[in-house]
Amino acid sequence: MFANFLIGLREGLEASLIVGILVAHLVKSNNRKGASQVLWGVAIAVLISILVGVGIAEFIEFVPQGTNEIISGIASIIAVVFVTWMIFWMAKQSRNLKSSLHSKLDAAASTVALIGVAFFAVIREGIETSVFIWSASRATGIDTNPILGAALGLVLAAALGYLIYKGALKLNLSKFFKYTGAFLIVVAAGIFVYGIGELQEIGWLPVLTQTSYDLTGIVTEDSWLDTLLRGTISFKAAPTLLESVAWFGYVIPVAYLYLKSNKKN
Repeated sequence: MFANFLIGLREGLEASLIVGILVAHLVKSNNRKGASQVLWGVAIAVLISILVGVGIAEFIEFVPQGTNEIISGIASIIAVVFVTWMIFWMAKQSRNLKSSLHSKLDAAASTVALIGVAFFAVIREGIETSVFIWSASRATGIDTNPILGAALGLVLAAALGYLIYKGALKLNLSKFFKYTGAFLIVVAAGIFVYGIGELQEIGWLPVLTQTSYDLTGIVTEDSWLDTLLRGTISFKAAPTLLESVAWFGYVIPVAYLYLKSNKKN
């Protein structure tokens, strides 16, 4: 639940900030009609993002046994690619985000263009969030209440974004995205391992199948500790050797590059 809450909070706040920047610039420019048009673009992007998430979940339920694991495995690995790119993109672009969005708004000469600016600014966040939340839900298990966690994160993000827009809340966004980005690397590693495990289960990756370690005696299945660890970092008590290699193979280089990029900023 916590992993999905954090995904919803971070991605939702990022989208809320983008919307706030767009609307504030138009209001400041005495273009309130443009601000309402921007909100239409945002609404369309949010609706499509929700439909993408629901569509994936519904499609998975009706595919034959075996195909389910293939789609889950590949989609989870793709989701990790998305979120990894997003983490580094936000770390690099956060300082220039406002000026970049302002430039796009100033260049928009029609209603369709304004809606398009808002739509494309939000749709990337929305689809990434839908796919990543779906993948995290598969990795952590339904008993960790992943959808509830994501919904709470998104609601809190919307509230924080509104308060920041109104000037009622000051938040160190640089530190917020820095620390949540670091935690999301660990979450993404768990989802990557889940994807590898799904493909290994159907025989696509028939290597290193022996158990690397077994903590089921300590972290018993469906115990509160098992639910907590799966809900936060997609922890597996008895992973295969390939899954362990995949976890460290993702975390070590990505964390190193992330820390290096943050030092530059």
